[in-house]
Amino acid sequence: MKTTTLKIILLITLAAFLISFEMPVGWFKAGSKSDSYDMGIDKGSGMDGKNAASIKSVDKVIEGYGTLMQSANADKFIGKRIRLSGYIKSQNVSEKAGFWLRIGQANSQSFLAFDNMMDRAVTGTTEWKKYEIVLDVPEGASQISYGALLRGTGQIWFDKLNFEIVDTNVPTTGKKADRVKVKDEPMNLDFEE
Repeated sequence: MKTTTLKIILLITLAAFLISFEMPVGWFKAGSKSDSYDMGIDKGSGMDGKNAASIKSVDKVIEGYGTLMQSANADKFIGKRIRLSGYIKSQNVSEKAGFWLRIGQANSQSFLAFDNMMDRAVTGTTEWKKYEIVLDVPEGASQISYGALLRGTGQIWFDKLNFEIVDTNVPTTGKKADRVKVKDEPMNLDFEE
């Protein structure tokens, strides 16, 4: 009896280990409900049979999101237009998923530019498809944060991410810096503009 119990415990432990994802180097979990998701490397699930990153819901109902992300110094991108591109595949996404890119400024909670693809989100079950976000990095930028996110339940895989400087002829996506930057003083308090 004890041997059977020990075998069951070992099988459950092994299954949990195999199901749980390993965190990719340089990436970290975040989001309003990050503990409701299993995130990391899904070995062999990439476009070419190599690794891909994945975010998978572990709770049946989630009111919030999880993201696998990175942040980098903005210094070498100041005054340039940048593009984050990559491929996403989804399974049973109940709400929305996609890439996101945020240009932050030092000593501030506000951002200078932002796009999380929520106006063109990945939903349901999809095959591999390329997506991109293009933003300007204005003066005053200190940090570039980016990643993939899943809101609600389901699973996404993402692969072959690319980060590059592009020509200003490439149109930007997301919110423009002048619409989201911090103003010098309160304005339009009567909503007449």
